[in-house]
Amino acid sequence: MTDERRILHVDMDAFYASIEQRDDPSLRGKPVVVGGNTRGVVAAASYEARVFGIRSAMPMRDALRRCPNLHRVQPRMSRYQEASKEVFTIFREFTPLVEGLSLDEAFLDVTNSMQLFGDEIRIAREVKKRIRERTKLTASVGVASNKLVAKIASDLDKPDGLFVVTTDNMREVLDPLPVSVIPGIGPETLSRLSRIGIATVADLRLASDHDLEPVFGRFTNRTRDRAAGIDDRPVQPSRPDKSISAEETFDEDLSELGTMRRQLLRLCERTASRLRAKELVAGTVQIKIRQSDFTTFTRQCALRPPASSTETLYATATKLLVDWLAEFPGARVRLLGVGGNDLARDTQPDLFAPGLPAGGSQLDQAVDKIRDRFGDESLGRARTLDSGQIR
Repeated sequence: MTDERRILHVDMDAFYASIEQRDDPSLRGKPVVVGGNTRGVVAAASYEARVFGIRSAMPMRDALRRCPNLHRVQPRMSRYQEASKEVFTIFREFTPLVEGLSLDEAFLDVTNSMQLFGDEIRIAREVKKRIRERTKLTASVGVASNKLVAKIASDLDKPDGLFVVTTDNMREVLDPLPVSVIPGIGPETLSRLSRIGIATVADLRLASDHDLEPVFGRFTNRTRDRAAGIDDRPVQPSRPDKSISAEETFDEDLSELGTMRRQLLRLCERTASRLRAKELVAGTVQIKIRQSDFTTFTRQCALRPPASSTETLYATATKLLVDWLAEFPGARVRLLGVGGNDLARDTQPDLFAPGLPAGGSQLDQAVDKIRDRFGDESLGRARTLDSGQIR
C-alpha cells in the first residue's frame, strides 16, 4: 500500500440537530429536527428522530405524523457556520488538502501527513478527538485509498464511528452492500437494476456489458469500476462556491405584495450575510418563485458592480418579483428564494463609485456582528416584521 493515497472522509453526525442538542440541554436524548414551518422540509434530524424513520429532506408534516412528540427547531445558520469553521480548522491542522463538500463533510488527503502525525488511522482518531474536545460534537470517519470508498466507509459505522477499508478487506466490505451506495444510482436506476437481478455491489461488479449497457450506456465501465472500488479522483482543496442562496416555504400561500416584500427582505438578509461571511460578492441576483400549484419560476438580473449588501440584493430582487407579478397577476406564492450567482472574491471597493460598497453598509456589518454572537433571530429590520409583531 506504499504507493496508495490515504484519504479520510469526515462526516459530522446529525450536524445541525447535534448543535441544537449541545446548545440546549433540554433537547438531549429527544427526537429533534431542524427546519422551518410545517410546509417545509426537514433540514436535519437527530438520531433519536431517525428511529421513527425521519430523514433530511422529508416533508415536515410527514415527520410530525411519524413522531407526535418531535421537537422542531428553527435553523440557526450562523451558529452552524461557526461550528463548521472550527471543524475545518481542525482538518487543516493535519493537511492542506481538504475538500469541503458541505458545512459538515469533507475529504482529507493525509498521504503526506503521516511522517508527522502517524498512520492514517491514528490521524483519523486524532481528528475525531480534537473535534469532540473543541466543539463537543461527534464525527464519523471513513478511511480508504480513495474518495469513493472513504465516503462509503464513513456511513458504515455511525454515529461517532471509524471504519477502515483496505485493499485486503475491500471485497469483503463492499460486495454485500446494497447497490444504492454507489453514487449516481437513484430510485429509477435502482428499479431497473432490480428487474435484472442486480441488488448488491457484487452483483454490479460482476454483471456483463449485455446487462449493464441498457441501463448505463457509455458510463457502463465507469459504473463497474465504482463497484470494484476504483476511483482516481484527487482531493481538490479549492472548490469555489457557485452560488449562495436562501429560500422558504410558507405555512400559508402569500397573495399580498407587502407580505411578499417582507419575506423577500428576510431572504435577502440571509443571502447577503452568507456572502459577506465568505468575503464574496454576487454578479447576478436570482429569485425563485413557486406557486400554490407547485409551478416554479426563476428570474435573474446582473449586478454591476457585483455586491453583497442587503439593500442592493433587495432592490434587485424586488424589481424581479414585481415584474413577475405583472406577468402573473393574482398569483399565490408557496415558496420564495433569493440567490447570489456568478460569485467572486470581494475586493476593495472603488471609493469614488456611487452607491453602497460591495461588502455591505455599516449597518450590514453591525448586524452581521450581532447575529454572529447571538444568532440569526437576535436582530432584524423593522421592515421584515408584520404589524402584529411590532410592540
